[in-house]
Amino acid sequence: MTAAVSDGAVRRRKGGLAILILLALLVAGALASVTVGRYELTILQVARILWDNLVPVANPDWTAAEESVVELIRLPRILAAMMVGGGLAVAGAALQGLFRNPLVDPNIIGVTTGAGFGGTLAILAGLSGYWLLVMAFAFGLGSVVIVKWLASTKGRTSILALVLAGVIVSAFFAAAISIAKLLADPFQKLPAITYWLMGSLASTSFADVALMAVAIVPATAVVYGLRHQINVLSLGEEKARALGVPVALLQWTILGATAVISAGVVANCGVIGWVGLVIPHIARAISGPDHGRLLPVAIILGAIYMLLVDTLARTLTTAEIPVGIITSLIGVPVFAILMRRLQAKGGWRND
Repeated sequence: MTAAVSDGAVRRRKGGLAILILLALLVAGALASVTVGRYELTILQVARILWDNLVPVANPDWTAAEESVVELIRLPRILAAMMVGGGLAVAGAALQGLFRNPLVDPNIIGVTTGAGFGGTLAILAGLSGYWLLVMAFAFGLGSVVIVKWLASTKGRTSILALVLAGVIVSAFFAAAISIAKLLADPFQKLPAITYWLMGSLASTSFADVALMAVAIVPATAVVYGLRHQINVLSLGEEKARALGVPVALLQWTILGATAVISAGVVANCGVIGWVGLVIPHIARAISGPDHGRLLPVAIILGAIYMLLVDTLARTLTTAEIPVGIITSLIGVPVFAILMRRLQAKGGWRND
């Protein structure tokens, strides 16, 4: 008994140390990201520019353009990238625990494709701004309701049926997006739809960051608050019911929270894939399968990852690369390596 308690304390200390190290890396990455770009700045200049908002500097050594770049362009993008990465990572980790399957991410419940169709429909109808956000958000959440309805029979929800329903709904909305592209004006609306669907954080403002925060932060808090129940659910539905866990309510809550996160991301930034699939695996290798440690590590790792991806997207070439392309180019080989290592160690059961 004493050995078990000691082992648990050691794991908690290691988990806490990992979180502190990752937080330090996140802060360092944010500071480095805000200095690079077409306007190259030093960290000291950035610090003085930000400090000037609190205490005006007598003799500023920066131009008005540099101040605008830091405060109105780079800073909102950095905040948005961290929020998007953390949100998608925690959604993926929660869904993998819920489904007890390492191949699950927010795409599997149809929310990403549904939200993508909502945004596509808004662009096709000539809507923009808040209307585009509303359409993407509404279709994203609506797709989850349809998936859950298709998978439920007599108040019970089969996990296998839920996955199959997600595949069906995703395929339907993917076909609908293709039809919308076919009907779109090839000179104006089609390029706008195509670029938006590839995912981008360009032109992100503090207003966009606030809108994302309204969707992502509360839903992430809900998922984290259910961390112990997710641990029980990962043992299987029958065991969870035997332990007194309200399985159906918990499933609905997790699905709803992850849908809100994913829809909030797609509505503001377009479709950004592979983050919710790959990052939880890396987080699990660092923290172990306990969601009390896994979820915070996944959030910070996701934030670091998206910060790196967005920095590459805006600095690699003169023309900005959509972040969805970079996450796919990185995510596919990384996931292939992780899958091979997982199989070599005996598969998902070893967790």
